[in-house]
Amino acid sequence: MSIRLFASLSAVLLPTLAAAEPATPDLGSSLVSMFFGLAVVVALLFASLWLLRRLSAPRGAAAGMLRVVAAAAVGSRERIVIVDIGKSCLVLGVAPGSITALAEIPRDSLPVDPPTANPAGFAARLKQALDRHAR
Repeated sequence: MSIRLFASLSAVLLPTLAAAEPATPDLGSSLVSMFFGLAVVVALLFASLWLLRRLSAPRGAAAGMLRVVAAAAVGSRERIVIVDIGKSCLVLGVAPGSITALAEIPRDSLPVDPPTANPAGFAARLKQALDRHAR
């Protein structure tokens, strides 16, 4: 009896279930939705960049007096930094938790344009890497 009932119900219900096609999303509405989401992400990106720039700006009376002239890493977390302060420059050793004054240099003794370690830059390094890879 249960098999006959199942067969008769499936004969009645299957054609109605097959006739109900799944709704396909409209191409226009999905494109609008995608571009709206992209616009929201780009707007959030610009807003976060603006906020980062606002928060990282120097503040206070001494903001214009200090300027980092040069820095070099001497360890994984240690650096040597030259800071321009008024008419002199300080050479500082910076480590996680301490800053030590190493020397004081007159501002006139510093070169106007410090030499760059790699004047050719990225293009020359890329060419060297490609040449090495081609061999």
